[in-house]
Amino acid sequence: MKKFRKVLDGLTTSSPVNVGSAPVCSSTAGTPTAAVTPREIEVQETLVSENFQICKTVRHGFPYQPTALAFDPVQKILAIGSRSGGVRILGRPGVDCFCQHESGAAVLQLQFLINEGALVTACADDTLHLWNLRQKRPAILHSLKFNRERITFCHLPFQSKWLYVGTERGNTHIVNIESFVLSGYVIMWNKAIELSTKTHPGPVVHLSDSPKDEGRLLIGFESGTVVQWDLRVKKADFRIYYDEAIHSVSWHHEGKQFMCSHSDGSLTTWNLRNTSKPFQVTFPHGKAQRDGKKPESCKPILKVEYKTTRNSSEPFVIFSGGLSYDKASRRPTLTIMHGKSITVLEMDHPIVDFLVLCETPYPNEVQEPYAVAVLLEKDFILVDLTQSSFPIFENPYPMDIHESPVTCTAYFADCPPDIIPVLYSIGAKHKKQGYSHKEWPVSGGTWTLGAQTYPEIIITGHADGSIKFWDATAITLQMLYKLKTSKVFEKPKAGEGRGAEMVEEDPYAVQMVSWCPQSRLFCVVGISAHVILYRLSKHDATTEIVSLEVRLQCDVEDVLSPCEAESTPGLSDQSSHSPQQAPASPGSVTPEGLRDSIPCLKVKNRPVRMPPGYQAELVVQLLWVDGEPPQQITSVDINSAYGLLALGNCNGLAVVDYLQKSILLCMSTLELYGSSDPYQRLTRSPRKNRQFTQGLTELSDNQVPLELERSRSPTSDHVNGHCTSPTSQPCVAGKPRVPGPEGPRLSRRGPGRPPFRKAQSAACMEISLPVSHTEGYASKRAMLQQLHGVSMYSHDEHHATMYSWSEKESRENSFSRSRSSSVSSIDRETKEAVTTLRFMESCARKADTAPAPSLWVGTSLGVVLVIGLSIPADEEERLDEPVAVAPSGTVLMLKGSVLTFGSLDCGGSLIPSPYEVWRDPHAPEDPDRPRKRKLVNFSPSSSQEVAGDGHLAVVCSERQAKVFLMPAQTCLFVHNITESSFVLRSDVVSVCNSVCLACFCANGHVMTLSLPSLRPLLDVNYLPLTDMRIARTFCFTNGGQALYLSTPTEIQRITYSQEMCDNLQEFLGELFTPVETPEAQNRGFLKGFFGGNAQTFDREELFGEAAAGKASRSLAQHIPGPGGMEGMKAAAGGVVGDLARARIALDERGQRLGELEERTALMMSSAEAFSKHAHELMLKCKDKKWYQF
Repeated sequence: MKKFRKVLDGLTTSSPVNVGSAPVCSSTAGTPTAAVTPREIEVQETLVSENFQICKTVRHGFPYQPTALAFDPVQKILAIGSRSGGVRILGRPGVDCFCQHESGAAVLQLQFLINEGALVTACADDTLHLWNLRQKRPAILHSLKFNRERITFCHLPFQSKWLYVGTERGNTHIVNIESFVLSGYVIMWNKAIELSTKTHPGPVVHLSDSPKDEGRLLIGFESGTVVQWDLRVKKADFRIYYDEAIHSVSWHHEGKQFMCSHSDGSLTTWNLRNTSKPFQVTFPHGKAQRDGKKPESCKPILKVEYKTTRNSSEPFVIFSGGLSYDKASRRPTLTIMHGKSITVLEMDHPIVDFLVLCETPYPNEVQEPYAVAVLLEKDFILVDLTQSSFPIFENPYPMDIHESPVTCTAYFADCPPDIIPVLYSIGAKHKKQGYSHKEWPVSGGTWTLGAQTYPEIIITGHADGSIKFWDATAITLQMLYKLKTSKVFEKPKAGEGRGAEMVEEDPYAVQMVSWCPQSRLFCVVGISAHVILYRLSKHDATTEIVSLEVRLQCDVEDVLSPCEAESTPGLSDQSSHSPQQAPASPGSVTPEGLRDSIPCLKVKNRPVRMPPGYQAELVVQLLWVDGEPPQQITSVDINSAYGLLALGNCNGLAVVDYLQKSILLCMSTLELYGSSDPYQRLTRSPRKNRQFTQGLTELSDNQVPLELERSRSPTSDHVNGHCTSPTSQPCVAGKPRVPGPEGPRLSRRGPGRPPFRKAQSAACMEISLPVSHTEGYASKRAMLQQLHGVSMYSHDEHHATMYSWSEKESRENSFSRSRSSSVSSIDRETKEAVTTLRFMESCARKADTAPAPSLWVGTSLGVVLVIGLSIPADEEERLDEPVAVAPSGTVLMLKGSVLTFGSLDCGGSLIPSPYEVWRDPHAPEDPDRPRKRKLVNFSPSSSQEVAGDGHLAVVCSERQAKVFLMPAQTCLFVHNITESSFVLRSDVVSVCNSVCLACFCANGHVMTLSLPSLRPLLDVNYLPLTDMRIARTFCFTNGGQALYLSTPTEIQRITYSQEMCDNLQEFLGELFTPVETPEAQNRGFLKGFFGGNAQTFDREELFGEAAAGKASRSLAQHIPGPGGMEGMKAAAGGVVGDLARARIALDERGQRLGELEERTALMMSSAEAFSKHAHELMLKCKDKKWYQF
């Protein structure tokens, strides 16, 4: 039991909680309040640092920039390599593993050790790695680094322990898979080709052993040379020289002929009986010439597969590319030739690689292909070859997260259990049709639902305005429901007013979402300064969508403190101008023409039929003001119990009553203070603003050290030059001025600059340096601003928001409080944005005796404002009587932009926001049971006995976290989270039956703080912030989990809970399952007699150290991997993983011993039977003469 003592209101610098010279809490501006009598609050905190550990759990989505593909036909698992060195291994749904090469080198090729539970990867840094897949977390057993040659191709024969490695120099090396050591046996390029050949054959592009004889290796060189090498006698059987470059080679299963694909779009078939010329040359997509000449050249055929079937004498020939050049605009294709039929499948993306899945792993048997796995640049598909129409299989993996670029994410753990079945049943009605009826062929591994699971949902917003709900329960991911927000609006037409300049943009891009799982209300914020409110219904409906238009403008544009005006030389001559600026006349004309009081998009004004699911009820749009576009919405919150929706941007705040469809409040941020502004800011004239701007730019450049620049937060220094936010538009507020008596004014937006930019996703974020030298910032400083100040983040409890300030006034009036304690530096901020909002039961004023509905507002200056709400209690009155909304005058202060609010009772328990229980708005009416609103309230008075003590308010900003006692507004605890960086995301979350504050900083640190004492519990440098995509999509949730967009196409989930780290092995799937290798077919006596049977030979005899000697040490370096038993234990982690691994090993050993015992018994019985029959035959023939036989 820890005792925490309340402290006095921190208005003096001697207070231990008053960090810096800015006031930390006050009820009115600068007015000290009476001291609160110190009392003791007893809070039992159960969380300790041992409860926290951070680790990755699972990665979802399509592998970003894929490069290679492999399939194990016995284990039925698939591997995909990527350009960043990642490997995804997939089996049945739930079996999904991600491995990463530490070097980060691109994966060139993958080779499974079929049915052995191992994988070989060849990387672009000329290193081979052997991965152990017999554990849930694969680890590298061995690595082999080539020093003098570059790897171009690898081949591992079935059931062989010798890997053939082709190099760029044309040599072929052989590696022992068990020891990962090079053999002394080398096939040099100059020995493979004829001595009379004057040119180098080029890199090795193909290696394969003959299906007819494993002792013969077929080597394909890029120049068009093909050599069959006899491994026993170490010489070439034959050499083929062809004019066109070779891309791939594929054998017929009988080993009598093979097919090559070439760079001119041709396929050549070669018969081993006559290798002087090709048996057949075809141009599948080439136009035949009338005069019998060679057909026109086509695009290269990059890969060909030559497969046979039992039911047909005609083989399958499957290849990629080969189209004629006159069809340059056509999409990438996969061609399937079977007999006389040619089927061309057009793909949406370029083909990276493809594999034909066959029934048998033996290359010398009839292959029986049943599917084609096609790896595209941005998709993965499987084609069913068993049906003539070649349908594709329905993909069970979430490979379409990036179908439209992801712009925001939200993560909800421990959702109501009934919400997932409802969303799934609604989403199932809209699934695509036409898939193959067969089951997904990649069915390897095992996975079971863990015992400790709870419903989890991930929501992704996209650039095309779509929203996707995903079931994320038990580390899986399955799409539940898709919502298209663009259906609310009329489609913009080219050449019609404001739509003309947005046709090719992304006007519907989702900027942030807010979802209440209990009431099922859903709120979407779009880039076009609009908010859409959705209600969930199981019934279709035809209704009109109500549209509200809000004119949110900051009339008081620029502010200047009195002390700043006095201490700024050069501005005194402008003091004669009036501090109040007159509004522009209605006739003011912008360079693009006057646009006033119109929204960016047009809502459909007719009854709209809405299918079951989320149905739009209300659209709130911000309006253009005198030719200036509305500013992006930076924060939003909705409360179903109050029936209110709040939204804010860099101009101010608006509160909407969505039950009465009315606007309750629309005020600028400065007006919210009233007389409580702690800095008493004054207005500035346009002429003064212009001159002061130049001086301040020089001041900032010359007087701020570089090391302090590195710690600037997004609210401190805004983006210099280009704004790279995915939903960026100029942050302007107020009205443009026409040059007049007061002098010319700087243009806030260029004459030709459209109000919207193309919505970049969280996936494609790039940091670009400014090109203009007139903005007064050095390139290094600009880079730091781009990296650390590109976006500002505002988060409600479960959703992320982002916006950027890119105009000159935002940079020039930098918010410098985090570097200095000067009050005047705070006052230089021209715009005070609303960065976070939260409806909750609270005491808005010191005189309040009981919590009441209120709205907490956080701003970019670190100010917290509390707005009181008076809501009628009766349901009928609530729909008729207006809701009273008024600022309470309460002002609390922190360092940096405010990010998060939370509410605790005095026992340290979390107080959720009140909500309305969900009811279907379009369900049939029941006359016996009239529909009434059912509200659930978690007020402090109902959750604790000591109601008189009030409650605790948790506030977190970019720099600080504070805990206030309400209604006394006493700052009980304060913690400076970071001095060298700033917090990007923070949330009050539940972990281990308690609560804590989780933070993610721009320097990559993940932190947790205890509540209410704000003790540091975890601080790990987890993720270097190299891409703003991570910062914009990182979000925490309950249960010690978090996620972020690790690549433009993949979601990475992590946990910071020690308990989940320990139990992670139970959730992960097994990649390897013991399966009996299929027996080879009995080919019969006649086929074997006439040479059709494959010949086997002992590779150990040829390649072993005794016969071939040792390879040169300088050629390659062996690197032991961490995948031995110790490495396996470390990788798997925990006693559970050790026991599971030991149990699997014992099972396998017992199974093998049992098989050995059975075989021994069979051999003994066979030997006894043979001895008995031999003895009987001897007795029978003992007394016979020679002529009797």
